[in-house]
Amino acid sequence: MTRIAVVEWADGLLPGTETWSRIVNRINDLRPDILVTNEMPFGSWLPKTRDFSRRLAEDWVQVHEDGLDALAALNARTIVSSRPVMGPDVLANEAFILEDGTYRFLHQKHLFPAEPGWEEATWFEPFHPGFEPQQSGETSVGALLCTELMFTRYAKLLGQRGAQLIASPRATGSNSVLWHAAGIMAAVSAGAYVVSSNRVSSMARSGMFGGGGFAIDPAGKLLAATSPVDPIVVIDIDESVANAAKAEYPAYVSEEFVAGLDPISDPAALP
Repeated sequence: MTRIAVVEWADGLLPGTETWSRIVNRINDLRPDILVTNEMPFGSWLPKTRDFSRRLAEDWVQVHEDGLDALAALNARTIVSSRPVMGPDVLANEAFILEDGTYRFLHQKHLFPAEPGWEEATWFEPFHPGFEPQQSGETSVGALLCTELMFTRYAKLLGQRGAQLIASPRATGSNSVLWHAAGIMAAVSAGAYVVSSNRVSSMARSGMFGGGGFAIDPAGKLLAATSPVDPIVVIDIDESVANAAKAEYPAYVSEEFVAGLDPISDPAALP
């Protein structure tokens, strides 16, 4: 059994603020084994417009670099989050595991929206391909960053590679029906728990981010959801349940990819 925390954290969040102090106190009370944050949790959301700014991007990278120390100081054994890192031309959105203060690469986001407010396609591209789970304590953890949760073949591949927990940090609007549906299909396709944390807009900001973090079990049951009243919730997962679910329908059904290409290892197979 592993204790997992799911959150909705405010757009513009910075360590050292009163808001961060409340988060620290709540995490200290809950003492989760694994905390899953929202997507790129620190600072204001940058890719609202299509034009990429290297100067602003580098500032955002530094805010998250500084934030690693704040995350490591939380009373959680493991943090699963993402951060912007500078690539050759633009940013990459890198999922990572921070365990007992040690940073481990997990995954870089491959699929990006391109619309007002979420112009990520011109801000990001991966330079490390692949979707591979990593072991954290007793749990095999994979990551699907936001939009990637919509594509069940990646969830299925993570499940086939042994993932018992799929963490999905998000920065999305308020359509909880859409995202719960994506989470349910990811969970049953993979035979894994799906935990997704989301960014949320304060009343003083645009209102574009809808919060609503959630946790779903391998059978597709919604276990918990965050709210403005309860922005951090905790569930217990049983890894043996995820292991057994991989032999259940539809997780056991094999899937052949076009031309036999595996998008895990061959970026050319990505849509």
